[in-house]
Amino acid sequence: MENTSGRGKSAVIPAGIDKWNWGAFLLNWIWGIGNNTYIALLMFVPFVNLVMLFVLGFKGSTWAWQNKRWESIGQFQQIQRKWARWGVVLYVAFIALFVGLFFIIMASMKSSDAFQLALTRLQASPAATEILGSPISTGFPMGNLESSGPSGSANLSFSVKGPKGEGTVFMEARKDLGLWKIQRMVLEQQGADRRIDLSE
Repeated sequence: MENTSGRGKSAVIPAGIDKWNWGAFLLNWIWGIGNNTYIALLMFVPFVNLVMLFVLGFKGSTWAWQNKRWESIGQFQQIQRKWARWGVVLYVAFIALFVGLFFIIMASMKSSDAFQLALTRLQASPAATEILGSPISTGFPMGNLESSGPSGSANLSFSVKGPKGEGTVFMEARKDLGLWKIQRMVLEQQGADRRIDLSE
């Protein structure tokens, strides 16, 4: 069969070419530049990009064959498989980076002075010990924590668990002249309509 690649819309699409293209789907505009398929740059248009992901996956192989000269069907398929592999590698790396950053941020918040102050107050509270028991373990804090020199603020929530029960702690704290002070702190008991003020 004659190699008609690179002839645009007049190119005859060989059997086995017109199938889902994972490289185009995963790497979209990068794949588009590498395969002379510049319609992939529509990925930069809001809302259109959501549709273009699937259009590229569905039509990418056809467009790549039409828009670029290839030595053979085998070479085309080999190159497209490489695009797909790199797409998977980059997505896995991105997910790993995101998960890693998440745990680094959560660990940083958990070791912060504001969180440790709240934990100390929680563990010293007879009311909290009565509900949760002892020892008390905590989950990762969620919320906002800002600190700049001698000032800062924290609005955090974190799960707590003990031998007798579970709950969630909500706290607000301010840092003034280098010292953290809890403004508000409550323990909400899980499974009960009960909130205990731990502010003092």
